[in-house]
Amino acid sequence: MPVEALYRDDFYLSTAEAVVTSVHPDGAIELDRTCFYATSGGQPGDTGFLERADGEKIQLGVTRHGPTKDMIIHMPLDGEAQPLVGEKVVMHINWTRRYKLMRMHTACHLLSVVCQFPITGAAVGEDESRVDFDMSEAIDKDDVTARLMDLVRQNHPVTLQWITDAELAANPGIVKSKNVRPPMGLGRVSLVCIGQDSSVDSQPCGGTHVSETQEVGAIHIAKIEKKGKENRRFRIRFGVPAAEA
Repeated sequence: MPVEALYRDDFYLSTAEAVVTSVHPDGAIELDRTCFYATSGGQPGDTGFLERADGEKIQLGVTRHGPTKDMIIHMPLDGEAQPLVGEKVVMHINWTRRYKLMRMHTACHLLSVVCQFPITGAAVGEDESRVDFDMSEAIDKDDVTARLMDLVRQNHPVTLQWITDAELAANPGIVKSKNVRPPMGLGRVSLVCIGQDSSVDSQPCGGTHVSETQEVGAIHIAKIEKKGKENRRFRIRFGVPAAEA
Protein backbone atom coordinates (compact mmCIF):
# COMPACT_ATOMS: atom_id res chain seq x y z
CA MET A 1 0.00 0.00 0.00
CA PRO A 2 1.26 3.54 -0.73
CA VAL A 3 2.58 5.34 2.33
CA GLU A 4 0.35 8.01 3.85
CA ALA A 5 2.45 11.18 3.55
CA LEU A 6 1.21 13.20 6.51
CA TYR A 7 3.43 16.18 5.72
CA ARG A 8 1.43 16.92 2.57
CA ASP A 9 -1.48 18.14 4.68
CA ASP A 10 0.34 19.44 7.77
CA PHE A 11 3.78 21.02 7.39
CA TYR A 12 4.02 21.60 11.16
CA LEU A 13 3.52 17.97 12.18
CA SER A 14 6.85 17.01 13.77
CA THR A 15 5.93 13.76 15.52
CA ALA A 16 3.41 10.97 14.96
CA GLU A 17 2.94 7.24 15.43
CA ALA A 18 3.51 4.74 12.63
CA VAL A 19 3.87 1.02 11.96
CA VAL A 20 6.90 -0.53 10.24
CA THR A 21 5.74 -2.19 7.01
CA SER A 22 9.10 -3.22 5.53
CA VAL A 23 12.80 -3.41 6.39
CA HIS A 24 15.06 -3.74 3.33
CA PRO A 25 18.31 -5.75 3.26
CA ASP A 26 20.28 -2.50 3.30
CA GLY A 27 18.42 -1.38 6.46
CA ALA A 28 16.01 1.01 4.75
CA ILE A 29 12.71 1.30 6.62
CA GLU A 30 9.22 1.77 5.21
CA LEU A 31 6.31 2.92 7.38
CA ASP A 32 2.55 2.91 6.83
CA ARG A 33 2.53 6.70 7.35
CA THR A 34 5.18 9.35 7.76
CA CYS A 35 5.68 13.00 8.64
CA PHE A 36 9.21 12.86 7.16
CA TYR A 37 9.53 14.84 3.92
CA ALA A 38 11.35 12.89 1.20
CA THR A 39 13.96 14.66 -0.96
CA SER A 40 12.21 16.21 -3.96
CA GLY A 41 11.99 19.38 -6.02
CA GLY A 42 15.23 20.86 -4.73
CA GLN A 43 14.34 20.43 -1.03
CA PRO A 44 16.35 17.87 0.96
CA GLY A 45 14.52 15.19 2.91
CA ASP A 46 14.03 15.25 6.66
CA THR A 47 16.31 13.73 9.26
CA GLY A 48 15.37 12.68 12.80
CA PHE A 49 14.74 9.44 14.67
CA LEU A 50 12.27 6.67 15.34
CA GLU A 51 11.43 5.99 18.97
CA ARG A 52 10.70 2.37 19.92
CA ALA A 53 8.36 1.25 22.71
CA ASP A 54 11.27 0.80 25.14
CA GLY A 55 12.57 4.30 24.43
CA GLU A 56 15.41 3.24 22.14
CA LYS A 57 16.05 5.74 19.34
CA ILE A 58 16.89 4.77 15.76
CA GLN A 59 18.68 7.78 14.24
CA LEU A 60 17.80 8.44 10.60
CA GLY A 61 19.68 10.08 7.76
CA VAL A 62 18.06 12.03 4.92
CA THR A 63 14.66 10.64 3.86
CA ARG A 64 14.21 9.82 0.17
CA HIS A 65 11.74 8.32 -2.27
CA GLY A 66 11.96 4.75 -3.48
CA PRO A 67 11.55 3.74 -7.13
CA THR A 68 8.17 5.51 -7.15
CA LYS A 69 6.87 8.65 -5.43
CA ASP A 70 4.45 6.65 -3.29
CA MET A 71 7.37 4.89 -1.57
CA ILE A 72 9.26 6.80 1.14
CA ILE A 73 12.51 5.39 2.49
CA HIS A 74 13.82 6.10 6.02
CA MET A 75 17.50 5.10 6.15
CA PRO A 76 19.08 4.55 9.57
CA LEU A 77 22.57 5.87 10.20
CA ASP A 78 25.40 3.35 10.32
CA GLY A 79 25.29 1.13 13.38
CA GLU A 80 21.68 1.85 14.29
CA ALA A 81 19.29 -0.95 15.32
CA GLN A 82 16.71 -2.34 12.91
CA PRO A 83 13.03 -2.37 13.87
CA LEU A 84 10.75 -5.33 13.23
CA VAL A 85 8.03 -5.43 10.60
CA GLY A 86 4.74 -4.71 12.37
CA GLU A 87 6.47 -2.79 15.16
CA LYS A 88 4.89 0.47 16.31
CA VAL A 89 7.23 3.45 16.48
CA VAL A 90 6.96 7.17 17.12
CA MET A 91 8.50 9.41 14.44
CA HIS A 92 10.40 12.54 15.45
CA ILE A 93 11.71 14.82 12.72
CA ASN A 94 14.60 17.22 13.35
CA TRP A 95 12.28 20.20 13.70
CA THR A 96 14.98 22.89 13.89
CA ARG A 97 16.34 21.77 10.52
CA ARG A 98 12.89 21.28 8.94
CA TYR A 99 11.66 24.71 10.02
CA LYS A 100 14.70 26.40 8.47
CA LEU A 101 14.01 24.55 5.22
CA MET A 102 10.34 25.60 5.35
CA ARG A 103 11.36 29.25 5.79
CA MET A 104 13.93 28.99 3.00
CA HIS A 105 11.57 27.28 0.57
CA THR A 106 8.95 29.97 1.12
CA ALA A 107 11.64 32.61 0.55
CA CYS A 108 12.41 31.00 -2.82
CA HIS A 109 8.75 31.38 -3.80
CA LEU A 110 8.87 35.06 -2.80
CA LEU A 111 11.97 35.52 -4.95
CA SER A 112 10.04 34.15 -7.94
CA VAL A 113 7.47 36.90 -7.31
CA VAL A 114 10.12 39.63 -7.27
CA CYS A 115 11.99 38.18 -10.27
CA GLN A 116 9.35 37.06 -12.73
CA PHE A 117 11.52 35.05 -15.09
CA PRO A 118 11.41 31.33 -15.88
CA ILE A 119 13.19 29.25 -13.22
CA THR A 120 15.92 26.97 -14.58
CA GLY A 121 17.03 25.39 -11.31
CA ALA A 122 16.79 25.63 -7.54
CA ALA A 123 18.19 24.07 -4.38
CA VAL A 124 16.86 24.72 -0.88
CA GLY A 125 19.40 24.66 1.97
CA GLU A 126 19.37 25.23 5.70
CA ASP A 127 21.50 28.37 5.58
CA GLU A 128 21.66 29.25 1.88
CA SER A 129 19.44 28.51 -1.08
CA ARG A 130 19.88 29.19 -4.77
CA VAL A 131 17.42 29.94 -7.54
CA ASP A 132 18.49 30.15 -11.19
CA PHE A 133 16.55 32.30 -13.64
CA ASP A 134 16.49 32.40 -17.42
CA MET A 135 17.39 36.08 -17.70
CA SER A 136 20.07 38.30 -19.18
CA GLU A 137 19.05 41.54 -17.50
CA ALA A 138 21.30 43.08 -14.86
CA ILE A 139 19.55 43.51 -11.51
CA ASP A 140 20.62 45.04 -8.21
CA LYS A 141 20.75 42.53 -5.33
CA ASP A 142 20.02 45.18 -2.71
CA ASP A 143 16.86 46.20 -4.54
CA VAL A 144 15.79 42.55 -4.75
CA THR A 145 16.47 42.16 -1.02
CA ALA A 146 14.36 45.23 -0.21
CA ARG A 147 11.44 43.95 -2.28
CA LEU A 148 11.73 40.50 -0.70
CA MET A 149 11.65 41.96 2.80
CA ASP A 150 8.60 44.05 1.88
CA LEU A 151 6.75 40.82 1.09
CA VAL A 152 7.98 39.23 4.31
CA ARG A 153 6.86 42.18 6.46
CA GLN A 154 3.46 42.37 4.78
CA ASN A 155 2.82 38.99 6.40
CA HIS A 156 0.80 37.39 3.64
CA PRO A 157 -0.89 34.07 4.45
CA VAL A 158 0.62 30.98 2.83
CA THR A 159 -1.92 28.25 2.16
CA LEU A 160 -2.39 25.09 0.11
CA GLN A 161 -4.95 24.42 -2.58
CA TRP A 162 -5.29 21.02 -4.21
CA ILE A 163 -5.93 20.46 -7.90
CA THR A 164 -6.04 17.24 -9.89
CA ASP A 165 -3.27 16.04 -12.18
CA ALA A 166 -5.67 16.60 -15.07
CA GLU A 167 -6.28 20.23 -14.05
CA LEU A 168 -2.54 20.89 -13.97
CA ALA A 169 -2.02 19.19 -17.32
CA ALA A 170 -4.70 21.43 -18.78
CA ASN A 171 -2.99 24.57 -17.40
CA PRO A 172 0.77 24.08 -17.91
CA GLY A 173 1.34 27.84 -17.91
CA ILE A 174 1.04 28.03 -14.12
CA VAL A 175 4.37 26.22 -13.73
CA LYS A 176 7.28 28.68 -13.40
CA SER A 177 10.09 26.14 -13.52
CA LYS A 178 11.46 25.16 -16.92
CA ASN A 179 13.31 22.04 -15.70
CA VAL A 180 11.63 20.76 -12.53
CA ARG A 181 8.11 19.43 -12.96
CA PRO A 182 5.56 19.42 -10.15
CA PRO A 183 4.99 16.11 -8.35
CA MET A 184 2.34 14.34 -10.44
CA GLY A 185 1.16 10.77 -10.53
CA LEU A 186 -0.58 10.67 -7.15
CA GLY A 187 -3.87 12.04 -8.45
CA ARG A 188 -3.60 15.51 -6.96
CA VAL A 189 -1.09 18.36 -6.93
CA SER A 190 -0.68 21.04 -4.28
CA LEU A 191 -0.64 24.73 -5.16
CA VAL A 192 1.27 26.92 -2.74
CA CYS A 193 -0.80 30.11 -2.55
CA ILE A 194 0.62 33.33 -1.12
CA GLY A 195 -1.70 36.19 -0.22
CA GLN A 196 -5.43 36.37 0.26
CA ASP A 197 -7.06 34.51 -2.65
CA SER A 198 -3.56 33.90 -4.10
CA SER A 199 -3.14 37.64 -4.68
CA VAL A 200 0.67 37.43 -4.46
CA ASP A 201 1.44 34.05 -6.05
CA SER A 202 0.18 30.55 -6.79
CA GLN A 203 2.60 27.82 -7.78
CA PRO A 204 2.49 24.01 -7.97
CA CYS A 205 4.94 22.68 -5.39
CA GLY A 206 5.24 19.58 -3.23
CA GLY A 207 7.65 21.11 -0.69
CA THR A 208 7.03 22.32 2.86
CA HIS A 209 6.34 25.96 3.70
CA VAL A 210 5.56 28.30 6.59
CA SER A 211 1.99 29.54 7.13
CA GLU A 212 2.67 33.28 6.78
CA THR A 213 5.47 35.25 5.18
CA GLN A 214 6.69 36.96 8.35
CA GLU A 215 7.90 33.55 9.57
CA VAL A 216 10.58 33.65 6.87
CA GLY A 217 12.39 36.28 8.94
CA ALA A 218 15.29 38.40 7.76
CA ILE A 219 16.69 37.25 4.41
CA HIS A 220 18.88 38.82 1.76
CA ILE A 221 20.39 38.16 -1.64
CA ALA A 222 24.05 37.49 -0.88
CA LYS A 223 25.17 37.19 -4.48
CA ILE A 224 23.95 37.15 -8.08
CA GLU A 225 26.14 35.07 -10.37
CA LYS A 226 26.22 34.99 -14.14
CA LYS A 227 25.87 31.38 -15.28
CA GLY A 228 25.91 31.61 -19.05
CA LYS A 229 24.62 34.25 -21.45
CA GLU A 230 21.02 34.06 -20.26
CA ASN A 231 21.17 32.55 -16.79
CA ARG A 232 21.52 34.23 -13.40
CA ARG A 233 21.96 32.44 -10.07
CA PHE A 234 20.57 34.16 -6.96
CA ARG A 235 21.92 33.05 -3.59
CA ILE A 236 19.55 33.64 -0.65
CA ARG A 237 20.78 33.69 2.94
CA PHE A 238 19.20 34.30 6.31
CA GLY A 239 19.93 37.51 8.18
CA VAL A 240 20.71 41.01 6.97
CA PRO A 241 23.52 41.88 4.52
CA ALA A 242 26.95 42.18 6.13
CA ALA A 243 27.03 45.95 5.64
CA GLU A 244 23.88 46.28 7.76
CA ALA A 245 24.81 43.74 10.45
